[in-house]
Amino acid sequence: MLHSVLQRCLLWLLVFCLSSSWFCATANAAKIDPYVARYLDVAEPVALALDDQGNTRSFTAVDLSQGKVLFGQNCLNCHVGGNTLPNPLVPLSLSALHGATPRRDTIAGLVSYLRQPMTYDGREAMLLCQQVPESWLDDSALENLAAFILRAAQKAPAWGTENFQG
Repeated sequence: MLHSVLQRCLLWLLVFCLSSSWFCATANAAKIDPYVARYLDVAEPVALALDDQGNTRSFTAVDLSQGKVLFGQNCLNCHVGGNTLPNPLVPLSLSALHGATPRRDTIAGLVSYLRQPMTYDGREAMLLCQQVPESWLDDSALENLAAFILRAAQKAPAWGTENFQG
């Protein structure tokens, strides 16, 4: 009798574990933005440049999806499709981010810029871009936002060009 009760308990435990892992996988899949999966080509974690020393950090599709949400909430009004509406000569393309002073084509470079926005040449404070204090977005959230921008600059069709289509 005790043996059959124990077997039933183990069976229910196995069913619970399998169903909860399926639920977690389904919940994570629901957090992945279709744009990130399709246009940024993120099925597996992607390594992005962390700093100028060649260090990288991996970002998942969920991280980039969170970054896309933050971009939509905070940046999209001025940066539709990676363009910069107030200054069309400075888009969010990889070449433009690389050419900025200091460079903004790394996670650290973009986070630093977002914490203290400077003009493209780095000579003075940028008045059109709002400073992002940690009380507004912590480093993890800001890194996800930066990762979305960098991955979009790498992969999104025509990101940061006048030919953007999506």
